Amino acid sequence: MSRPVWFVNFLKYIYPTRRVLAKMTRIPLVGEIVDHIFFRGDEVFFLPLDQTIQVNAPLDSPESVIIPSQIVEHYINQANHHWIMDFCICREGDDCQDYPQELGCIFLGEPVLQINSKLGKLVSKEQALDHARRCRDAGLVHSIGRNRLDSIWLGVRPGEELMTICNCCPCCCLWGVVPDLTPRISQKFTRMPGVQVEVTEDCTGCKICTDGTCFVDAIIMNNGRAEITEECRGCGRCVDICPEDAIILSIEGEETLQEAIDQLSQVFN
Repeated sequence: MSRPVWFVNFLKYIYPTRRVLAKMTRIPLVGEIVDHIFFRGDEVFFLPLDQTIQVNAPLDSPESVIIPSQIVEHYINQANHHWIMDFCICREGDDCQDYPQELGCIFLGEPVLQINSKLGKLVSKEQALDHARRCRDAGLVHSIGRNRLDSIWLGVRPGEELMTICNCCPCCCLWGVVPDLTPRISQKFTRMPGVQVEVTEDCTGCKICTDGTCFVDAIIMNNGRAEITEECRGCGRCVDICPEDAIILSIEGEETLQEAIDQLSQVFN
């Protein structure tokens, strides 16, 4: 049964408490229960900003380009049903002033036919592609995969058939809580296969990349230079913001796009 508007408004109201709730999952029994109910079988990839990519392997042809957003476009083109939210529940809940609150998630699959029509609209494939481009142009980072929590708050079934394309900013729910979640849950939200992020010797230690840029707190200072830890999800925001161009994000080769598509396809019906 689709969720009424009052329920969604209530979620916006309690949204600022999300980090407190996320930390509770570190209590062993609580974490197991939350994982089973809200995150069972989930897998979500954070995709790097297209403009931050450095190809790390020879391409098959000079015209070939590795563009992470092609993964988003692949699934939009494959889907029979497309839904765009009229708002981002995260940005509205956090009263975000840095990114457009009206650029909401894209949902794909037959379950979208059950979403409350007051929350958004069914759109064509072309409209969904255009919405994804607008989100990228606004500096938002795509995450894509299965997030059971979306099927629960939207009130749609089966959750296994709902694909989420989230357009993330630092206000977004996963960006804010991944560091606080128990590892058994947070490890379900990963970087795209083949993505590597490293700091070069050009780093001057300005600390800009450590000041609220990384949503999983994966950047630390070590001997006066930034250092990328294993917690990195490869979104590329640090690459985009570095004033010295001292952070490099690379992808191993063209086959990584297909690897990501194959992994996600195994999660969905």
